[in-house]
Amino acid sequence: MPHAHTVKLGTKLSLSKLDPARDDGLTKEEAKEKTNHLAKEIEELQELMYAANSTALLCVFQGADTSGKDGAINKVLEYVNVQSCRVASFKIPTAEELAHDFLWRIHKQTPALGGVTVFNRSHYEDVLVVRVHSLAPKHVWEKRYEQINEFEQALAESGTVILKFFLHISKKEQEQRLLAREKDPIKAWKLSVNDWKERERWGDYTAAYEDALSKCSTPWAPWHVVPSDHKWFRDLCVAESIAHALRPFREQWASRLETIGSKARAELAAYRKSGGS
Repeated sequence: MPHAHTVKLGTKLSLSKLDPARDDGLTKEEAKEKTNHLAKEIEELQELMYAANSTALLCVFQGADTSGKDGAINKVLEYVNVQSCRVASFKIPTAEELAHDFLWRIHKQTPALGGVTVFNRSHYEDVLVVRVHSLAPKHVWEKRYEQINEFEQALAESGTVILKFFLHISKKEQEQRLLAREKDPIKAWKLSVNDWKERERWGDYTAAYEDALSKCSTPWAPWHVVPSDHKWFRDLCVAESIAHALRPFREQWASRLETIGSKARAELAAYRKSGGS
């Protein structure tokens, strides 16, 4: 049974019914051991994907401040060859980006075949913060759910495996993490009064997330709700979801590599037969 909750399209998600502190009865040590095993499998699968050059992987991370996006992304980077993996972060749009449609800056950051791209925040900000702060009228952002689904479907049909992770933490856990930052001289650089201001809109953000996750979890780009009060359980959920998504491609990639290898050997044999070294 998967540890993360996969949202089904057409069902109305209620985040209050999903426990952010869930650990499925695992200890921290047990979860870390499972995660390490999955990490080795992901490393092997990602190497096959890179060499086969016929599939890409896009991992999208969303969540409230302190939900652990940076930590989860750092873990993903440990699983893969960094030469074929990169992180794209999406901050406040620039003037140039605002002059284009909201997906313009997103599309050019998607992964090429064989590669892995991790989104730290994403196109979903345009139905989250834009909605909560009324940065665009409702008739504008409301259309974006369908536009996002069509965009992601186009990526999937072009060979991109899309995994979307909502890191689900409790309001109490967020408060504890924000207070801990104030006491940690190494992490204090992350401090922002805006984090506390955004907490005042917790209910608004929850409603926005519930709509986004309910309306944009599709067979080709599912949303996974990851209990994130325990960082070690969060990492297990993410690793498990990535391994599960890539496993079905193993034989396809291996077969493609055999074909490529056979062709290369034939070309080399012909070269040598013609007198080459």
